[in-house]
Amino acid sequence: MKKVALSLMVLSLLAGCASQGVTDKKAAVEDHNVGANANGVKQSDVSANPLHDPNNILSKRSVYYDFDKYDVKAEYKPMVEAHAKYLTSHGDAKATLQGNTDERGSREYNLALGQRRADGVRKMMNAMGVANKQVEAVSFGEEKPKSDCHDESCWKENRRTDIVYQGE
Repeated sequence: MKKVALSLMVLSLLAGCASQGVTDKKAAVEDHNVGANANGVKQSDVSANPLHDPNNILSKRSVYYDFDKYDVKAEYKPMVEAHAKYLTSHGDAKATLQGNTDERGSREYNLALGQRRADGVRKMMNAMGVANKQVEAVSFGEEKPKSDCHDESCWKENRRTDIVYQGE
């Protein structure tokens, strides 16, 4: 009888240890997914790099312009300022400012206009403390359209400066 009682006690201890192990594994799986959003991106990944957070202003990367204009509109200034703050607080980060135009105008004119657009964003960032070595302004003119139709609905998408971070 003592052997049966001892055997039952050992079995219950083993069963308790086994169930504890399952609970720990479940907890480990749950902890692994803590903070994951609907897309499976963990909160720690997003907070580690705000450029990847779709809810962060830094996920917006394009400044749009009116026809034949290169001044940054007031509605885009907070976005440019946020990118400038990011760059000043991350001294090793570098961005290319890609100026673009719609298809109207000569190739030479569009390259010059795209450069003025990119330079305008760079000058704004420089005024906010971004070092020249962190930003490069280039023009693609009409060569890299975002939209391919030939009317205002596409042209307004193509008149832009894109902020592209190196290494992304």
